[in-house]
Amino acid sequence: MSNSIYINPDNHNFRDIARALTVVENNLQGSAELLRNLKFTKAAPIVGITGPPGAGKSTLVNSLIDLLLADGSKIAVLAIDPTSPFNFGSLLGDRIRMASHFNSPNVFIRSLATRGSLGGLSAKTIEMTDVLRASGFDYVLIETVGVGQSEIEIAGLADITLVVLVPEAGDEIQHIKSGLMEIADAFIINKADRADADVFANNLKKIIGQNQGEQPPIFKTIASQAGGIHEIANFIKSPAKTQHNRRELLLTEKAYKLIQQKLMQHIDKKKLQHDVVEALKDEKFNLYSFVDTYV
Repeated sequence: MSNSIYINPDNHNFRDIARALTVVENNLQGSAELLRNLKFTKAAPIVGITGPPGAGKSTLVNSLIDLLLADGSKIAVLAIDPTSPFNFGSLLGDRIRMASHFNSPNVFIRSLATRGSLGGLSAKTIEMTDVLRASGFDYVLIETVGVGQSEIEIAGLADITLVVLVPEAGDEIQHIKSGLMEIADAFIINKADRADADVFANNLKKIIGQNQGEQPPIFKTIASQAGGIHEIANFIKSPAKTQHNRRELLLTEKAYKLIQQKLMQHIDKKKLQHDVVEALKDEKFNLYSFVDTYV
């Protein structure tokens, strides 16, 4: 790869954008220079969409894209896929559910494997999001895996954080992390045509009401039928929707992730697995002694 790779927000060539993302994702030659030279000429909002598996996030994103395209907007989607611990590959299921937009000249979709990152968001997510931000899109949508700490971490990346839930969550709503309540700019109850959706919405309102300050809105959607999506689109288009005005803290979290990545970049996970296999041949194998050899 050439060192001269750069992003031209006015050119909007998807092939160039895809190449730049590949360079950054794989730390290829020119990656550091590319990131240092990014220029952000458009204030494109980063919309984080998170929630538990099976909540219909990809279907909701698909319907949301339809509406955002109506005014000629250009949209980038970064779908964070869980990485298999066995083959280090990504499931890439989100691409299948968004297949109807593959050939749209105004929609760019990219999947990113979590690669074992705790919480599902890696430093690569930050870097690739910034590449998309600098590429002239009007909206950048990031869909997370919705497991572990990813719901909390997405707030450090997104301007607007949407938390998608389903009525079937039932009693689980009582155990939602307080951090999730703090970072949500809006809650979306998807599959709202199912039983107990209204009861679930009322319980959620009561829990949200226990927090002080401005309360995030709750939207009901039936994403598979595009029901309620207009309200979500209008919410995203409205300025100054974020309730957590803490730029310094969020940038600190980003910096922490990037520094963490640089300190760990010499660790090859595939080689680590091979070394573990070899070390296990010693009957006196001790995990902590083994780890000390890597630190």
